[in-house]
This record gives sequence, structure tokens and C-alpha cells, in this order.
Amino acid sequence: MTGIRKALAAVFVGLALTLSAAPAAQAAPAAQAAPAAQADKLKLTVAGDGAQGVTIQATYADGRRLEQVVRLVLTATGPDGQRVGPVQLEPQPEGQGFYSSGPVLSTGTWKVSVNSPAPLQSKATATVQAKAAQSPPAPKPVAVTEPADGGGADWWPFAAAGLVLIAAAMGVAMLFGRRRRTS
Repeated sequence: MTGIRKALAAVFVGLALTLSAAPAAQAAPAAQAAPAAQADKLKLTVAGDGAQGVTIQATYADGRRLEQVVRLVLTATGPDGQRVGPVQLEPQPEGQGFYSSGPVLSTGTWKVSVNSPAPLQSKATATVQAKAAQSPPAPKPVAVTEPADGGGADWWPFAAAGLVLIAAAMGVAMLFGRRRRTS
């Protein structure tokens, strides 16, 4: 009987704590709404990709990672007044909030602007040096030669000796195994 009373008391205490915490939980979103609106601004970091493209890292202004897809639009002005864009950027699999343009710029210095529309409205501008894409150098050929000491032909006597030892050990084990069964 005492166990049932303790269980009922625990249920009532838990229910009372839950009901008393509910008004505080309802007030918390209202108190957090103002900072959340402030934190929903974007920070866009624009950089060149080392070739003829642009990379963009989008995070919230407070440093949190971006967990949703945002529509980013790139425009660029280059040497001799060349213009590129508007180009809509797609998220890349390299990470959350990472966007890349691919090779859209020609060689030279470009002023790049990236815009994000509402509700996460933001704008970033950077100067990017576009370079012609480079391929890695071709590997140098390597000549394959045999060593002067016979090309490693000295290993087979050791392998043969190892096989003989294994066969002898198995024979001894089989011999003693048969003797035990017959006794």
C-alpha cells in the first residue's frame, strides 16, 4: 500500500511541476522573439575560388550556421567594364551555407556583389582576383629497375623452410591427437 501512495504522490508532484512551468514556457518565446529577429540577419563572406569562380559562406550574424537554403544572387564588374550576372547561386554539398558560382569570371580583377532577398536580406561586396584554371603538373616517369643483388630471389628458401615447419607441426599434432582418442 505504501508503494502505491508513493507512486501517486510522484505523479501529482510531476503534474504540478509541469503545470507551473507551462506559463513560463509560453512567456519565453515572446522574450526570445526580439533577439531572434536580430539574429536572423545574414553574414555573407565572399571570396575567390582560386580560379574563375566565387565562393560564398553564409551564416547568421551571430555566428550560427545557416540551416536553410537561401536564394543568393551574384553580380560582378570586371576589367574593361565587363559585367556578369545576375547569377543565382545554388548551395553546394561542401557544407551548410556554402555556395559557389562555378567558372563565371574571366581572368582579371573583379568587384563581386552578392545579395540575399527578404526575409534574410543581406548584401556583401568583395574584390576577387580571377585566374586561369591550372591543372596539376604531370607526374615524372619513374624507371623500374631490379636491384643488383639478384632481384629479391633470396626469400624462397625461407618460405620453403617455413612450409616444412608448418607441415611437421601439423603431423605431430595429428599423431598425438590420434593417440589420445585410442587410449
